[in-house]
Amino acid sequence: MEQEIGTWDSVLLENLSEDSFINNIHQRYKRDHIYTYIGTSVVALNPYHHISEHSLEHIRNYGNKGIFQLPPHIYGLTNLAYQSLKDQSEDQCVLLTGEGGSGKTETFKMIVNFLTHIQDRSMSQPHPHPLRKQSSSSSTSGGVMLHAHRRASSSCSGTANFIICKNQSNNPTSRRQSPSPGPGPGGVCSRSRTESIERQTRRHMREKIVDFDFSHHKSTENISTLLESTASQSHLHPTKSCFKHQQTQVNNTTTCTASPSPKYLHAGCRQCGHSKCTRAQSLEKEEREAALQMLRGSNNRLTSSVTVHQRGSCSNLVRQHSTESQPDRQQTAMCSTQRISLYDAHKMSKVLASGGGSSSVSPTPSASSSLHRRHKSPSQRLRECVTCADVFLEAMGNACTLKNNNSSRYGKLFDIEIDFKGDPMGVHITHYMLEKTRITDTMIGERNFHIFYQLLLGADLQLLKSLKLFRNVEKYELLRNTTAMEEDRANFHYTKRSLDVLGLSCDETNSIFRVIAVVLKLGNFIFVPVTNIDGTEGCQISNIYEVQETAQLLNLEAQILINCLTRANSTSSTQEDVGCEMDARQAASYRNTLCRTLYSRLFTWLVNKINETLKSTQREKNLALLDFYGFEVLEHNSFEQFAINYSAEKTHQNFVFNVLRAEQELYLREGLEWSRIDYFDNESICELIDKPSYGILSLINEPHLSSNEALLLRIQQCCAGHPNFMTSGSNSMCFQIRHFANVVNYSVHRFLEKNSDMLPKYISAAFYQSKLALVQSLFPEGNPRRQASKKPTTLSSNIRTQLQTLLAIVKHRRAHYVFCIKPNECKQSHQFDLALVQHQVRYMSLMPLVHLCRTGHCFHLPHVKFFHRYKLLNSLTWPHFHGGSQVEGIALIIRNLPLPSAEFTLGTKNVFVRSPRTVYELEQFRRLRISELAVLIQKMFRMYHARKRYRRMRHSQMVISSAWRTWRECRFGIPFTGRRHLWSLYRVAREEYRTLKYKRQVKWAVDVIARYYHQWKIRQYLLTIPLRLPPNTLSPLSSEWPAAPTFLLDASRLLRAIYHRWKCFIYRNSFDQTARNRMREKVTASIIFKDRKACYARSVAHPFVGDYVRLRHNQQWKKVCAETNDQYVVFADIINKIARSSGKFVPILLVLSTSSLLLLDQRTLQIKYRVPASEIYRMSLSPYLDDIAVFHVKASEFGRKKGDFVFQTGHVIEIVTKMFLVIQNATGKPPEIHISTEFEANFGQQTVIFSFKYGGMSDLAQGPPKVTRKANRMEIIV
Repeated sequence: MEQEIGTWDSVLLENLSEDSFINNIHQRYKRDHIYTYIGTSVVALNPYHHISEHSLEHIRNYGNKGIFQLPPHIYGLTNLAYQSLKDQSEDQCVLLTGEGGSGKTETFKMIVNFLTHIQDRSMSQPHPHPLRKQSSSSSTSGGVMLHAHRRASSSCSGTANFIICKNQSNNPTSRRQSPSPGPGPGGVCSRSRTESIERQTRRHMREKIVDFDFSHHKSTENISTLLESTASQSHLHPTKSCFKHQQTQVNNTTTCTASPSPKYLHAGCRQCGHSKCTRAQSLEKEEREAALQMLRGSNNRLTSSVTVHQRGSCSNLVRQHSTESQPDRQQTAMCSTQRISLYDAHKMSKVLASGGGSSSVSPTPSASSSLHRRHKSPSQRLRECVTCADVFLEAMGNACTLKNNNSSRYGKLFDIEIDFKGDPMGVHITHYMLEKTRITDTMIGERNFHIFYQLLLGADLQLLKSLKLFRNVEKYELLRNTTAMEEDRANFHYTKRSLDVLGLSCDETNSIFRVIAVVLKLGNFIFVPVTNIDGTEGCQISNIYEVQETAQLLNLEAQILINCLTRANSTSSTQEDVGCEMDARQAASYRNTLCRTLYSRLFTWLVNKINETLKSTQREKNLALLDFYGFEVLEHNSFEQFAINYSAEKTHQNFVFNVLRAEQELYLREGLEWSRIDYFDNESICELIDKPSYGILSLINEPHLSSNEALLLRIQQCCAGHPNFMTSGSNSMCFQIRHFANVVNYSVHRFLEKNSDMLPKYISAAFYQSKLALVQSLFPEGNPRRQASKKPTTLSSNIRTQLQTLLAIVKHRRAHYVFCIKPNECKQSHQFDLALVQHQVRYMSLMPLVHLCRTGHCFHLPHVKFFHRYKLLNSLTWPHFHGGSQVEGIALIIRNLPLPSAEFTLGTKNVFVRSPRTVYELEQFRRLRISELAVLIQKMFRMYHARKRYRRMRHSQMVISSAWRTWRECRFGIPFTGRRHLWSLYRVAREEYRTLKYKRQVKWAVDVIARYYHQWKIRQYLLTIPLRLPPNTLSPLSSEWPAAPTFLLDASRLLRAIYHRWKCFIYRNSFDQTARNRMREKVTASIIFKDRKACYARSVAHPFVGDYVRLRHNQQWKKVCAETNDQYVVFADIINKIARSSGKFVPILLVLSTSSLLLLDQRTLQIKYRVPASEIYRMSLSPYLDDIAVFHVKASEFGRKKGDFVFQTGHVIEIVTKMFLVIQNATGKPPEIHISTEFEANFGQQTVIFSFKYGGMSDLAQGPPKVTRKANRMEIIV
């Protein structure tokens, strides 16, 4: 590794400021060190050129070390998330943020590559114990102290081992120090000195030995040391690859028997101009290299080559080779680039030996490829599928934009399922917001999706002929004014090959290309306006040959295709005059909608197909990778940029809320000393966009808006006065939003059209007639047998729902952030635009994050989890702690650790750890302790197993010896010395045997008699139960049951419960529908009022009549209810309405229907008030014997004007119960029943407090309760 520049972790900057932070990343960027840490987050700058290796050796180095033991890299953060998932069994999530062109896509692919290849490190070399002592060379000037080693050193070379003692410095800042770059001041210690150090350090406890590898601090001395330690191995240095494109240069020194095809050698990367993508070198030779590898199976030594797949802007697959052969055989070994294990090579050599007999016969590429796939392990197969899925999705979903030559035009969430061993078991891909408008509306200077150009340039003539396509891009309207590149020709082979690796059949692959060809050909349809005989406008398709070819690709009648594109509401008939004609403009609009819908549904179908291939059969822990849209500001910003920037806004709000806000609130809740760190919170901007009723997304979905002008006027009316909303002038069709990153001017032109980009159902029905199975699956709503579903949702609603679902997934996982920064706008290497970088640093809130990591804590766990996780580190707390509370146990654990106590802080509910290095060392101590406990378990088990075997063998030996002695005495009459004669013992033994035999016979007889007696008792009990039941047992209230024997008490209890349930079932079946409704009301009343309302006991015995005034038979009521649609009367009675001002009782007729509450004049039946049931949200009562109830009305127009109602009736239990059921049926949720001695009520414009007081039995006998109004209080004496 090269010399590091600057500070690895921005938290450790001496004079921390925004200028020093930017200067640090600038100095590192100039030396191609594009990664810098902020605590455990990563800042990545896009280098825009060929920069570094991402080989398996690189993955192995970072997979074996902690995050601060090697220079900053995206692999370090990924390994931290991976190890956290394995160690803590907690779901993880890596979020990539940054604006378009900052390198998120390539960083995402590097993370996927690391996670799918991290387990390969165990195949090439054994994984050493993380805390195993190694021989090290230390600085002669500094020296290595046995009992007082430094926690971090800036002048250490080679691999330094530190023995951490308890009496070291407790300065918390020193714990945060990562090894600073710089040459070592000393040389290499002598071997005797090293052996002396090793002998003395063995005397210390294993918990107090921690190994940190500072080999990345390369000086001239430690480079020589490293070369000496690896002199016995020969390293093949792989070529460097571009960070942005992940390409690899062709190794000129490598010679192979079969060279690549010359037609691919001039393919270059469109971003940095490399001669050829490594993917074009590797996959092109895969078939013949597999054959060469198999033919080499008879050699004495086999070469194992490891392949790392990565994808660049041209869908590159990076293949790195590592050899294990001797130096004199490297040239021969390097000819093979196919990764294969020794076992697989042995198996393939056997297959070849049994199949042919002659090693000179080479198999065909397809046969060798299938044979090679047959010998791959599931993890290798999954790894290849993930790589190929990324290849094909990149071709389908990426495009060239003004700011990025390989921009992901969709958001994706890779959920990688990892088992307890760390192996990836499956992957689930979720895609968000594919920019389908790019299909028909491509901006000048940009390109459409890569797959169109790859198909036209890379497909052979036979495939193009079958798809009815031409190779010229200019012949297709969707690709007009765009340019194809030579690399598209080479990339198509690998895009097509990826479908085969993913397991798609030839028919499915052909169907995919046919649908893509249909999209291209649909864009060429030319609609010519015509005037019909009756004067109406219609249209015709001028290029009928395109229609016929498209129909052939779809296996569809050409007339059906013409009808669905030129006639509205046409059926699937082949007749010409079907439906009403459309004009040319409308037909072209529907054609464009069809192109977008067809492509987007094909993309969704492909993602679902890939998920079926990569799904896991068992539920494991997940590590999610989120690559979402970056913030975009163009010259003309439309609905697409609005959706993209809203997504970036929500993603940034998630970071602000979960990191900057939640962490500081946690410190304050836990009682830690904390000075607030200011940051910009964009919550108000998100509310401006997604507020439920008055946000811009909600306004776009309002049904009465018919034009973009009306939409703009509506937005200005609802959003005027918001600090982040601005208008662009009176005559301008634009509005401005001050986003967290910049002010963006949006044009509302075609906002409504793009929001409701829906395909008419008759077009779906026409395409469902296609004989192509894939096309039928893309238009399921066209199936005539399918019932009509609900109205399709709009694009803005889908965006909001998808983002809410995505953030809900991220919320419950431990998040790791990667901040991608674009150094310049011109996509040039080594150009650092200070103003641009400063702007990105500010709107990403990086400086508040640096201050938070500098003064805060990087890790925290609740007391219970911390104690149970680390209690094994102390002998007093392991395995059980009996010394006091868990906090005392945590204090014991921390005091016993050879770590500074200042690194730990105990809060009220959590334990906080200050620096990531301490967390790493804590986990290392735990791993070592677990290893020791595993050895102890193994030792005890082996001892138990050996002792058990010894005792069994000893018993067998004693049996054999006894039998042999007995046989010798009986056979030869030779008595055993020291024993009585055998014959003298024979009679005693015979008598003992007879006694034991008699006892066994008696026991057997007793058991038989007892068994039969029990069976008889059981039979008698079961047969006599019906005879012993009393005659009135069918009543559910009857609790009589015949007594049972003691041993049948459990059976009797079960039978009694079953019998009671049967009686209840018989009793319920005897009810008619009216009785069932009354029983339901009684049960509801019991649930609401039992033990809560004093007058409930009086209502139990009285049935709920409902219509006490026989209103249902009143002719005048029938006329009134017909007008208000309140035919069914649930309750009707004359009650007392309590006046709000005086508290007097006013008689009134109350009618409760299934939909509303009505108050009528008791004589004229004139409706005074009608309140819908959905407007009543609460009913309040007192717990006393009064009959007063308050019905609370929502704060709508009626509620604000009239307020709540206060009633007094003798049927208060019945009316509240019925009202409860009516509201529950009308709204779907039950209203609130509030029972208290004091509650509030709304009387129009004021709030009145009801107060109930118990006045004793004397007041109760006098009649109704006394109600008095005093100011804003109404007292009721019961």
